[in-house]
Amino acid sequence: MIDFTDLGDAKRPLAIFEELSRIPHGSGNTALIADHLVRFAAERGLEHYRDETNNVIIKKPATAGYEHRPTVIFQGHLDMVAEKKLGAEIDMEREGLTLYRDGDLLRAQDTTLGGDDGVALAYALAVLDADDIPHPAFEAVFTSDEETGLIGATALDPSLVKGRLLINIDSDVEGVFTVGCAGGVRSDLALGLKREDARELSVINLSLCEFKGGHSGVEIDKGRINAIKALAEVLGAIDTRIVTVSGGNADNAIPRDVTCKLAYTDRDKLLSELEKMRTRYAELEPDIIYALVEESEICAPLTKESSDTLISLLSRLPSGVIAMSEDIDGLVETSLNLGILRCLEDVAEVSFSVRSAKGAKKRELCERLASIAKKHGASYGERGEYPAWEYRADSHLRDVCVRIYEDMYGKSPEVLIIHAGLECGILSEKIEGLDCISIGPDNYDIHTVEERLSLPSFARVWDYLKRVLKEV
Repeated sequence: MIDFTDLGDAKRPLAIFEELSRIPHGSGNTALIADHLVRFAAERGLEHYRDETNNVIIKKPATAGYEHRPTVIFQGHLDMVAEKKLGAEIDMEREGLTLYRDGDLLRAQDTTLGGDDGVALAYALAVLDADDIPHPAFEAVFTSDEETGLIGATALDPSLVKGRLLINIDSDVEGVFTVGCAGGVRSDLALGLKREDARELSVINLSLCEFKGGHSGVEIDKGRINAIKALAEVLGAIDTRIVTVSGGNADNAIPRDVTCKLAYTDRDKLLSELEKMRTRYAELEPDIIYALVEESEICAPLTKESSDTLISLLSRLPSGVIAMSEDIDGLVETSLNLGILRCLEDVAEVSFSVRSAKGAKKRELCERLASIAKKHGASYGERGEYPAWEYRADSHLRDVCVRIYEDMYGKSPEVLIIHAGLECGILSEKIEGLDCISIGPDNYDIHTVEERLSLPSFARVWDYLKRVLKEV
């Protein structure tokens, strides 16, 4: 157990956060944490619901004197992006995280921390567990698989949600109130592959590591280099044959690492191109490292045609910022992220997160991907499309939250629209009259193994949320 006693009352949600971190809950693996939440509610006699997608809703009656105030919702998602350092032995499908305190920061050993979105679960469960926090009728809405396409929010039965004031706790900068976001979709490409007969060959195992990575909505405009795209540049400049290649773990996380096995390769030429790539990106990505290991083994490399086609496909697929907003200075309008590459026996699979504040631009970008796929003989499909969350000019919740923030902090919060996707867009479409705002404590480098949560910020936001519950 980590000692949080110096953080005052925030030790309650932090202890809950630490407990939740022991439960594996990467995207697509939310059954165990949903089980935990259902037990939590049942043990306290709280009304609760769980659906087949592992969405969980827990309700708590108003405390005395607050019965006539409007119901407030805390909303967040159950899943986390399960990234780990290359070579880390943890099995994130089956094992919990190892958290540790680094001064005023909370980290996880060799993995993502899961502050996105474990902070929402911790705050909401702390309210549900307390008998000394004044609040109106309270609903905790926990959705599943947000990181892989807002799947739970899309499947949510809106009739189960009675509140109309929703605080989404899925933002990562204290003092920034998000009131709108881009829409998005997941795009998948599949390229059929042909292989030579297996035989003993000399191969080179290549690893490209230590790119910065990051959230494909929040950091897409920071100039961070996609490890998969960097590898494609190198392979496109040499004569080689791919045996296998793999990179990235989530379509909405900029890949930090990529590995491949190559046959029929001029080692000196490969080294030369790797050095050129590292020099080219030295200012943006100063920590890039690569490793080459030569060995003989029995393998079946791709045919030259399949290998060249795969390299061409990866080279021509776009990734990064496509257009900046014409209306809001500094805001990304349209982007995409090549997040996952897997080379299986007879197919290469590529997955993207596509985002845009404009539906027509999102559609144009998807059509561009489909066209590139077709030219290379690959299939194209989409999943998990979600709408943009449009700014609401008349928002009682926003006005109250801003007033309380100004009173507590002595300054105004930043109220903005972001490029990253949030579930508020889907929920606003499903629940008529829903008034939303998204907030959160300082959480740095989310979706990467460098993720770290500011403990003082977590504590301040906890105090802030308790006051909102008291005064809204």
